[in-house]
Amino acid sequence: MKPALFLLSAACLTMPLAAQDHANHAAPAAPAAAPATAAKFSLDTPVETLMADAKGKAAVDAVLPGIEAHPSYEMAKAMSFNQLAAMAPTLLTPEVLGKLKTNLDAIK
Repeated sequence: MKPALFLLSAACLTMPLAAQDHANHAAPAAPAAAPATAAKFSLDTPVETLMADAKGKAAVDAVLPGIEAHPSYEMAKAMSFNQLAAMAPTLLTPEVLGKLKTNLDAIK
């Protein structure tokens, strides 16, 4: 066996052991702190998630009444309003998105 190939083989065989040994001695990670004032919903929340919640649905319906009846609703409901804004800029104008954001931010 060529020396370089032998060294590579030896390194590959010992790497899992070294990684496992390191993992056994690593300090446990501290749990991530949750943001204290995180909004329940945002413009990045999927539309179907918003519409499944009574307060989320009310927030959306106040700005976009009857959105569930839109012909493209079934196709678009898994996306967020931020994602949909690029595809429907005449419907989801910055003003409409601003009103939605205000309503969603108010939900506790």
